[in-house]
Amino acid sequence: MASRSFYLADYIIFAITIVLSVGIGLYHAFAGGKQKTTSEFHLGNRKMAIIPVAISLLVSFESSIMMLGVPAETYVFGIQNIMGNFGWFVANLLAIKIMVPLIHPLKITSAYEYLELRFNSHAVRMLGTILGMLNYALYMGVVLFGPAIALEAVMGFPQFASIIIVAIAAVIYTSLGGIKAVIWTDVFQSFVMITGIMAILIKGTIVSGGVKSTWTIANDNGRLNFFVWDTDITRRHTFWNLFVGSMIRGTGLIFNQSSVQRICSTPTLKDARKVMIFVSPAFLITIAMACFEGIVAYSYYHTLGCDPLKSKQITNPNQIVPFMVMDIFDGIPGMPGLFMASLFSASLSTLSSGLSSLSALFWQDLIKPHTQPMSELKGTIISKVAVIVFGIGAVCVALVVSLIGGTLTQITGTILAAVGGPLTGLFLLGCFCPWANAKGAFIGTISGIVLITWITTGQYISPNVRKAVPLPSAPIDKCYAPLTNITSLYNVSSPVYDYHSTVFTTESPMIDHIPSGLDYFYSIAYPWFGVIGIFAVMIVGSIFSFLTGYTKPEESNPMYLISIVDELFFFLPESVKNAMRLGYNYKKPEMYGGKDTMYDKTLYVDNELDKQPGKNDEQKNTHVNNENSALLNVLEENEHHTKSNNSLKKADCDSNNGSLPLLSEDSTHQGELVHNESKT
Repeated sequence: MASRSFYLADYIIFAITIVLSVGIGLYHAFAGGKQKTTSEFHLGNRKMAIIPVAISLLVSFESSIMMLGVPAETYVFGIQNIMGNFGWFVANLLAIKIMVPLIHPLKITSAYEYLELRFNSHAVRMLGTILGMLNYALYMGVVLFGPAIALEAVMGFPQFASIIIVAIAAVIYTSLGGIKAVIWTDVFQSFVMITGIMAILIKGTIVSGGVKSTWTIANDNGRLNFFVWDTDITRRHTFWNLFVGSMIRGTGLIFNQSSVQRICSTPTLKDARKVMIFVSPAFLITIAMACFEGIVAYSYYHTLGCDPLKSKQITNPNQIVPFMVMDIFDGIPGMPGLFMASLFSASLSTLSSGLSSLSALFWQDLIKPHTQPMSELKGTIISKVAVIVFGIGAVCVALVVSLIGGTLTQITGTILAAVGGPLTGLFLLGCFCPWANAKGAFIGTISGIVLITWITTGQYISPNVRKAVPLPSAPIDKCYAPLTNITSLYNVSSPVYDYHSTVFTTESPMIDHIPSGLDYFYSIAYPWFGVIGIFAVMIVGSIFSFLTGYTKPEESNPMYLISIVDELFFFLPESVKNAMRLGYNYKKPEMYGGKDTMYDKTLYVDNELDKQPGKNDEQKNTHVNNENSALLNVLEENEHHTKSNNSLKKADCDSNNGSLPLLSEDSTHQGELVHNESKT
């Protein structure tokens, strides 16, 4: 077996990665506007380029959980989990078509500003903000803790040191350089991550006997189980709960704060769509690469004849990739260091994105609306301090998890499951259900949280729920004796239900059984949790909206709505679509949803919530509605004026035997007035 020790070259490569990440933050701290305004700090003045924004969004959701958990999932249960990523891919395509045009023109900083604009309720916005911040804070703690335990057990890297190094580096460059530093550091870290994954895939395939041998071994031992058509909702992974479930849950990914920040940091709608067009296939490819790491790992240890899990050399599947790295790169200085750098890069990218998002939420949702107007510099300082505070909080969560172990991690997984689905449901209720009001939204969200918490708690407490049965292990007949028993790890791989699943158990004799009664209800597979939460919020929210005075068609604002009828059933006759619209108006003003050319000129009306800090909520919302009404009136007048001009031009054209009249100075000036009036 490998010596499992680091060379000087390994530490040098790792150190270079950390230093360059911090260096990028320092550069952006003193470049450009020097991060002196909240717009620059949180959104890069909405002038960020497409490719770096797309790469940053991509790696924001590819954390250390992907680097460790996805290969481990494939190693133990097979590659079927990849079907969920195809579901995410379809959801992203839908987002490009219908979600991005809703969010980008609103010029929001916080995703939850949309909730206040849509429901005209500060309480609903605060509910979404609190749930979103809780969700992100806990997720960051798990992201910090995951690689720490794997590196400590397999490579001897101190757990506490791992947590502190990642946290300090992320806090430094995020607090100094803002979203620009986060985005450009993500670009650098993505290169490190992909390089590390590719090195493992290439070397692992070679030592396993080549591509054909690797594929054959995986197929013969059930690891290439792409399609499982079982319709039982208690089976852990099937095509239905992975593909369909991920497609439904993925519709809410666009409302994630990291997504909103990056989409709104681009100057035009066309650019925002290009970001998502880049991210969709790239996300699918990188997750597939992580899945095939698990295939390579299984084939390697099957060829070697010594399964490290079954032989107790490691006690948690999350350790399988770092364990294999130390084996296949034994005696090659620098390669284990490259893997460690890629793993830390994955943690840094997710943590920095989380810190930036939490800072934006703290300023935009908790401070700015409840204080008197203050200077941009003071707001930026508050945002930077928030990054430091949330960084300390993430370290505390990670350290508490390390002390308590599996129990707290299970609680964390439960909270993430209980929050993610209902939070997505709240946004979908707002954009797809025009009749929904603030009371229905609030009650529906709470109901969804209670329902999912009940199911997940019952699943952890009940001893009779259905357990996932791992696939057969690789042989251990060629293991060296005596076997080294690596330090036992806490089982920290409870599901992170929003984006990744890393639920694993060490192999033990298990018999699959289907429970009955309430235990069957508690045995519902975790991919369905988010779906149940979404529909619970939308159904309960709609019911309570009708019971408490639903939003009537004349009271709805098309700028905050999406028409499923027009987007998905466009092929139906207009008379049928009119009936399905139930009298609600979904037609947006031209500058909000008509033509991309209008977006290219960035003719947006500034988000009025950003302009009214410190005002009473009722006054603020009244002001927003009045401004929106005034905007619609101006647009209608401009449209009427344009039609009149077109009629005159047509008449002139006819009178001039079909030739267009030359524009006079007065007509040119008039056109400028209309253009300026639209911007006002």
